[in-house]
Amino acid sequence: MQNFRFQFARQVGVADVNYGGHVSNAAVLNFFQDARIAYLTKLGAFSELDLGGCGIIMPEAHVYYHREMFLGDLLTVALRAEPVKRTRIRMFYQVTRQEQLTVEGETLLGCFDYNKRKPCPIPADFLAALVNFEQL
Repeated sequence: MQNFRFQFARQVGVADVNYGGHVSNAAVLNFFQDARIAYLTKLGAFSELDLGGCGIIMPEAHVYYHREMFLGDLLTVALRAEPVKRTRIRMFYQVTRQEQLTVEGETLLGCFDYNKRKPCPIPADFLAALVNFEQL
């Protein structure tokens, strides 16, 4: 997982598996979100609702499947992030099982003021923590 400084362990549970016997499409986005929440916590006292003055909203997600995942699989979700514009952050994900790539993807996140219901700039403290952690 080259260029991924953050990793999150996740085991596939019953609710993650669909009628085909493998991980569902919706569960993969939940894996991304679980890793994203842990990543924000790693950077500081940040959450999806509070990056230090505003939250995030996800206008775009891409998922690329390479291998099936099954009940009980121990997964590693790696994540890296970079600011894109003054209000947006792109996060990249790789999910592996025993070092084999199963899924990769990316999400575009907009900084969003939920009180005013409009975009806002990336908060300075969060941006500094992200750049410092990612060494951009």
